[in-house]
Amino acid sequence: MSHFRRVSVRARGDDAEPLRARLLELVPAGLEERPLDGGGVELSAYVPADAVERLLTELPEAAVEDVPDGWEDAWRAFHHPVEAGGLWIGPPWETPPQGAHSVVIDPGRAFGTGAHPTTRLCVELLAAEEHRGSVLDVGCGSGVLSIAAARLGFDPVTALDNDAVAVETTRANACANGVTVVAATADALADPLPTADLAVANVLLAPVEAVLHRLEAPRAITSGYVVTDRPRAPRWTSVARRELDGWAADLLVRERPADRSADSTV
Repeated sequence: MSHFRRVSVRARGDDAEPLRARLLELVPAGLEERPLDGGGVELSAYVPADAVERLLTELPEAAVEDVPDGWEDAWRAFHHPVEAGGLWIGPPWETPPQGAHSVVIDPGRAFGTGAHPTTRLCVELLAAEEHRGSVLDVGCGSGVLSIAAARLGFDPVTALDNDAVAVETTRANACANGVTVVAATADALADPLPTADLAVANVLLAPVEAVLHRLEAPRAITSGYVVTDRPRAPRWTSVARRELDGWAADLLVRERPADRSADSTV
């Protein structure tokens, strides 16, 4: 018998989006989503048996069941290609359309298939950027946003994650796509962050706000939160927002010291 368990919760209507965000905070490796008859969604996480008690403390209404050996590969049935920002984003077992600009992502054990609305929104905002300068991907997961940025012409691209598995997955995916991404293990809330023309952070709201305090970049694309949330950080202003399936992404511009000086003289 597998030493993993499937922990599931159900939600309907407006309760689904906050529950997704809560589960991703507890299980950053990703979720399985299944629609329910009559509306609503079942959200499931596959976790080691010794992690179940902690999850039930946070989500006492959750259901728990054993999963068979081989569950790690069964999720492939839920991993479908999508299009965003002029790119085809899909797994290696799917074939991109002829002539498509593709981003092939095998998430392995890292979070990020490209199909989640927040990823698609970030790619759309990346594609809309006029200046193709350097990019810093904070919390890179499988590397999908780093690789999409490289495909769109951004250079150089640096990817950071505090999970060594995510960093290795990003490197492998970048190599498979024939693009250059410098990936490294780092704690974005404590370690020094490289400077960049544009930062991307598709994580949860609280880490987004914490990272914005530490970034050395004039522009940032952020996501990982629902449409009712907006990142708040000193000197950062949202100049563009996109929404999809209850999720949101923002393009933020950092106020320059010259801007503040000009304001003080008015």
